[in-house]
Amino acid sequence: MGQRRRRYSISVVAEMFDIHPQTLRVYEREGLLRPARTEGNTRVYSQEDVERVELILRLTKELGVNLAGVEVILNMRDRMERMQRQMNELLRAMSEQFDAEMKHWESREEEGLVPVKRRGLLRRSAP
Repeated sequence: MGQRRRRYSISVVAEMFDIHPQTLRVYEREGLLRPARTEGNTRVYSQEDVERVELILRLTKELGVNLAGVEVILNMRDRMERMQRQMNELLRAMSEQFDAEMKHWESREEEGLVPVKRRGLLRRSAP
């Protein structure tokens, strides 16, 4: 049975980071956060949202990046993560294809090249 993902209310997230809930609303309005909503339209933040808030605050408070800069950084980060996932999938597919081709060659009859004195290589024919 799968474990339920932890969800946080806006007040809990604001308290975690010692910020005003309005700050989180601004981040949402600016498109930096997309918290889920309950049927009653209450914001609920996932662990990923909480980590994103932490990154936004680090960029703005510690590095002095404005919200427009944060948006650019987050978009680039998201694109890089998507590209990394695509690259991992491509490498996995190539590895599977390589393994399949190796099995194919290993299963073929033993036919190949054999050394013949100084004259080089001679193709060995199957019996």
